[in-house]
Amino acid sequence: QVQLVESGGGLVQPGGSLRLSCAFSGRIFILYAMGWYRQAPGKQRELVARITSGGSTIYADSVKGRFTISRDNAKNTVYLQMNSLKPEDTAVYYCKAGSEPRSVYWGQGTQVTVSS
Repeated sequence: QVQLVESGGGLVQPGGSLRLSCAFSGRIFILYAMGWYRQAPGKQRELVARITSGGSTIYADSVKGRFTISRDNAKNTVYLQMNSLKPEDTAVYYCKAGSEPRSVYWGQGTQVTVSS
């Protein structure tokens, strides 16, 4: 069974940066596309960024130019570098492994709060 553990969240001022990490275990990491999603209070969960096993990436329009997703296949870890953070980035950020229609796995989430 796949397990995902997010870390790196916290409180940061507008304009600041955070780096989120997601540690993958339980299966062969390189077989899975990985993604970051977020859910703000009162909002639906939304895609932030996604990366394939080959390194191709997609981003939500709201984070393009500010966030970068990457993966280290030797460490079974996916990262989300978040720069120029805005208050509207405040949310719980979730790591996702896999894609429909095949198996999908979620981490427990890590809180990111952007506030002065």
